[in-house]
Amino acid sequence: MNITCGYCRATNSEDDQRCQRCGRRLHLNPPQVIGGTYGVTTAATARALRPVNPDPEIAPPVSQPHETPRRAVYQRSLFGPTSQVVPFETIAPHIERPRARRDAPKPRARGPIPGQQALDFMEPAQPLNNEVETRIYCEAPVAIVAHRIMAAAVDLAVIAIAVGAYAGVVQMMCGQIQLTKQTVPLYLGIAAVFALLYKLLWAFAGKDSPGMSFAHLRMVNFDGGRPNREQRVRRIAAGCLSIMAAGLGLMWALVDEESLTWHDRISKTFPTPW
Repeated sequence: MNITCGYCRATNSEDDQRCQRCGRRLHLNPPQVIGGTYGVTTAATARALRPVNPDPEIAPPVSQPHETPRRAVYQRSLFGPTSQVVPFETIAPHIERPRARRDAPKPRARGPIPGQQALDFMEPAQPLNNEVETRIYCEAPVAIVAHRIMAAAVDLAVIAIAVGAYAGVVQMMCGQIQLTKQTVPLYLGIAAVFALLYKLLWAFAGKDSPGMSFAHLRMVNFDGGRPNREQRVRRIAAGCLSIMAAGLGLMWALVDEESLTWHDRISKTFPTPW
């Protein structure tokens, strides 16, 4: 029994599994026309499905099937009159949440619990006055600048005499004193130490210096009383500050409304005539 190939129409024996001419399987059904199923047949599809024309001398040409006309392909809308989308409400129905009532009563303020401690909110305290009060409350007048210069000159003279005596002792024991760039700062430092010791001596004694006694001056505080030892020592430290500031603290008395220097205001003491 001979088998005819469905593609090339060649005659093959029953034992052949493939066509001797085109090499296709013989026991499969012939291909179906896709264009006839979906109603769309293009030229490329027709050429692909067109069977191979065998040799005209061996097999006659096969008539081509009639090509169906091309139809427009379209997709139906999912959201048309007959919608195929499953609504979400059918799966999870909408749950209305209860709205808060605007006219709900406000919670009442809780009263104090018996035995509970309460905070005592006092009135705000008055701001602290951190300014240093430097105004004189006594009626004693401030010594004029001329009297101060006179007292300072006498004290400097006493200090110079002490420094000279020290230099004489050093010269007799060590030889001649030479003033050079290396020795001048040393001698000035020795003179400053003598002046500081001279002031501290009268401060710890609680007495006025000889220069103030010579100028008829005495030291008082802003309350009109005699200054104590702490105020006198503070005055010496403030005086050193006034001198180290290029003498600006001393010259401040020329422009001050009460003729007070820096060390007068810092120590709250000043000289007054008697």
